[in-house]
Amino acid sequence: MLDSKPRILLLSAYDAASHKRWREQLTHLLPEYQWHSLTLPPRFFQWRIRGNALSWLNEPCLQERWDLVIATSMVDLATLRGLNPQLAGTPCLLYMHENQFAFPISQQQQDRVEPQMVNLYSAVAADRVAFNSAWNRDSFLNGAQALLNKLPDAVPGGIIERIQQKSDVIPVPIEDRLFTDEPRVINRACPHILWNHRWEYDKGPDRLLNFLQRLEQSQQPYRLSVVGEAFRHHPNAFGEIQAKFAHRLEHWGFLASRSEYDELLRKADVVLSTALHDFQGLSMLEAMASGCMPLAPDRLAYREYVPARCRYQSHEQDAGAEADAALDRLQTILEMPSASLPPEAWKASVLAQRYRTLVNELIEAGRCT
Repeated sequence: MLDSKPRILLLSAYDAASHKRWREQLTHLLPEYQWHSLTLPPRFFQWRIRGNALSWLNEPCLQERWDLVIATSMVDLATLRGLNPQLAGTPCLLYMHENQFAFPISQQQQDRVEPQMVNLYSAVAADRVAFNSAWNRDSFLNGAQALLNKLPDAVPGGIIERIQQKSDVIPVPIEDRLFTDEPRVINRACPHILWNHRWEYDKGPDRLLNFLQRLEQSQQPYRLSVVGEAFRHHPNAFGEIQAKFAHRLEHWGFLASRSEYDELLRKADVVLSTALHDFQGLSMLEAMASGCMPLAPDRLAYREYVPARCRYQSHEQDAGAEADAALDRLQTILEMPSASLPPEAWKASVLAQRYRTLVNELIEAGRCT
């Protein structure tokens, strides 16, 4: 007997670790659908974001009938639907892990207008758009409006309003297994501070260095773990941190074992972010679920789940002032009564129904057309 489950095609054009995790998690959370994934490896960014529809030109599955297409933010959805007319009538959900309007500009980056236009066209072409945080949504809408304002002529009105009306905020879920019911007692005398982010400039390693220098001068005892995915070339600040603070280090570098990483989350006292950009902040959410107290700048998506008493003043143009603010906030946290701050609303078992509702609405709408 043929499978009667609704058929969903899931497209991930830049299947980085976080995108792959979300993709596999979604298919696990919603087993009542028949899933098929089409992915491209996370390399050659400029080619990947502009060329994915061409790379998939001869994919047989794009000629099949689907009840729903879910595409990640790197997919050129407008071109994909244009090259595959049979998808024009299939409902499409665009899931925005990130947006190309809100990345900090580095010296290595080329002009970002082309990737921004891909994001904009995809959002216009999609039937619904889901963002992983309100900050991601708002920065996309504001950035897209700023771009449209620069265009010389023939720009139709109402584009941003149209996208906003069909947008939702549904985060990447945090696995239930990470949440702890045991109250955590913070080591106030010598806290274990965890920095667990990608080793790239936008995560603020230079700001981490400034903070650690201030912390060392304060005479506050502490232990330090700096972990996360590293690449062949990473900012020089990491080498300086490893050399200057070797006597504080508990863990250094990437932890390939997930069980070892989970154990570290359960043992650390404070999870720290110095990021200049973070569209959701999975590493912070995971650590909070595991019982860590958060210490994050008062910006980005952190305002959505890090309590105000755990956010330090944001000084994006003054790293020294921000380091001072982070140290002051750490001292405040260490004086608080012990309390866990699990982000319950981000739990997978809670978010599953929101995903299910959105998927069902789109499939039903497609059947009614």
